[in-house]
Amino acid sequence: MRRLTGWLAAIILVGAALYFLILWPLRSPHPPLRLATGALAVRGRKIYVSPDQPPLENGTVLMRDGRIVAVGSGVEVPSDAQVISCGGCVVTAGFWNAHVHFTQPKWMGSAWKPGAVLNQQLADMLTSRGFTTVVDTGSDPRGTISLRRRIETGDLSGPKIYTAGAAVYPPHGIPYYLGDLPFFVRWLTPQPESPEAAARDVSWIIAAGADLLKLFTGSYVRRGEVLPMPESIAMAAAAEAHRHGQLVFSHPSNLAGTLVAIHSGVDVLAHAPDSTEGIDQTLLQQIVDRHMAMVPTLKMFGSTVTKNPKYLQPIYAEVRQFHALGGQLIFGTDAGYMTDYSTEDEFRALQESGLGFEDVLRMLTTNPADRFGVSKEKGTLAPGKLADVTILGADPAADITAFSRVRYTIRSGRVIFNRN
Repeated sequence: MRRLTGWLAAIILVGAALYFLILWPLRSPHPPLRLATGALAVRGRKIYVSPDQPPLENGTVLMRDGRIVAVGSGVEVPSDAQVISCGGCVVTAGFWNAHVHFTQPKWMGSAWKPGAVLNQQLADMLTSRGFTTVVDTGSDPRGTISLRRRIETGDLSGPKIYTAGAAVYPPHGIPYYLGDLPFFVRWLTPQPESPEAAARDVSWIIAAGADLLKLFTGSYVRRGEVLPMPESIAMAAAAEAHRHGQLVFSHPSNLAGTLVAIHSGVDVLAHAPDSTEGIDQTLLQQIVDRHMAMVPTLKMFGSTVTKNPKYLQPIYAEVRQFHALGGQLIFGTDAGYMTDYSTEDEFRALQESGLGFEDVLRMLTTNPADRFGVSKEKGTLAPGKLADVTILGADPAADITAFSRVRYTIRSGRVIFNRN
């Protein structure tokens, strides 16, 4: 009897431990948005209401209870408003980063880590760069869901997080650069071998709290060798995500991976294909015609692969041509996979790819809001919209790298980063 009691106690302890390690961090995956209370006014030398409108000179953005109530040069600021006034500041809608990861060890245990530690990490990687909304394109949902929950409930100061949760790979197709993963991690990583298994995996990922799907339609299983995802598997996975109203992102890598993405109905290429052979104007036109978007992540290629112009320039040319054909470009850096979070080199690379500052501002604001279907709430500075605002110390119209000189980041009417 004593032995049986001991076994029951052990089973209960193991069950409780598994619950707190696996299920408890995934609770409440979509907490409701909490808006700030009170009034906040921002006075700037120049306000970019939208990439498609002339800027306002010496204007004011007035926010109350988390939403914008007025924008203009003659806005009356109420006496109860907190005022941010910086002489040379430039004001835009809040920035998006549509390619980040919370995969570094420092994000593990986000459900339990001290708020001060996580706030500093969020500032270093995201909020000090002006990001009010980010798209996590693959991470352990236990960490990311916990992080999002703590942000949305006001425990942390951070951006809105959309997450793909666990990415889906081709059969036996985990990328070599993820390292020698333990056998149980490889076993748990989705690598479906049939369309039916792909649909089941996507259903599980959505149930765990994901907002979008990330497919490795082309996976570097060895340096220089790309394994494409079988088209039937990619189609089944994408169809299941679309059935739930979710966007599908693809890591394409090369021509074969890009073709799988096109044929399976992917919505966004999470990178420009870096093996550019065969990525010609005809193929890029197909991508544009299918209304697919692209997140270039140009700095990442130069930082993690090589700075050799013979490798980088064809990728820049690809982005330049896609843009010329009318393709929708969205800003993203792959921060989190990259440990250098600075954005200056990304803006320089986009400029080298032929984009002007208005194009880059669209990538940071209106384009991602449009792609995610939230243009009525985000993307421009207009009355009624969420008070997501980025304040720069210089004008990107004069210097593209001014996009990286962030003074303040405001989300839903709350200052979540202040460089002062």
